Amino acid sequence: MRLKHLAMSGLLVAFAAPAVRAEYIVLRSGQRFTVTGYQILGNSYRLQMKGGTVDVPAEQVLTIEPEEVFTPVPHVEVSQEPFGELIRAAAKRYSVDADLITSVIAAESNFDPKAISRRNARGLMQLLPATAAHLGVKNIFDPQENIDAGTHYLSDLLLLYKNDLALTLAAYNAGPQRVQRYGQRVPPFAETISYVRRVKQTYNQRKASASPVKMPGGSTAAAVTSAPTAQSRQFQSSF
Repeated sequence: MRLKHLAMSGLLVAFAAPAVRAEYIVLRSGQRFTVTGYQILGNSYRLQMKGGTVDVPAEQVLTIEPEEVFTPVPHVEVSQEPFGELIRAAAKRYSVDADLITSVIAAESNFDPKAISRRNARGLMQLLPATAAHLGVKNIFDPQENIDAGTHYLSDLLLLYKNDLALTLAAYNAGPQRVQRYGQRVPPFAETISYVRRVKQTYNQRKASASPVKMPGGSTAAAVTSAPTAQSRQFQSSF
């Protein structure tokens, strides 16, 4: 029985280390389960958990809540991560830090190119169909097109908010209209606040844990994982 399977999976997840992106699925029965991703398939949710997936009828899902606590994320060179070459190409094209793109993808889809949210956002960077169409995307599930368009959108938002990372991420999650509605501040939505925090946390961890590189004379320097053209970008914070 699927719910029994779901309950067993939930117990297993409770003893597993949480993933970079995690959320609670709350059922009408009161049960709560931690998932690392989900898709809407017809009238069901396909929940991604440690060890596999499970389908749950949509009418049994009461709400989906972000999880606030995340374990430290070890630094991995962008080139060694999923879609690393595509990320680096987009970073160079739009002058956006590759580590920021990677952090957004981790939060948005956990690197699942076929991910679909409950709001119908799609692909690696969770583009809404209207946004994707505006940016010239032909196939929203194509990793190259999705990453390119999502990075383009990030670049536009960074320019709009003068490199304020919190406002940029809030607008990426909730939309620029809502940021404007709340006086150019992060909207007071639990999902948006959690999203901004976890992307910034992942991004800061990646930067802080960058591997040192040996320099002539014995000195060291942090390894550069972002596009060279993005190095001069200084992020402000309003959050």
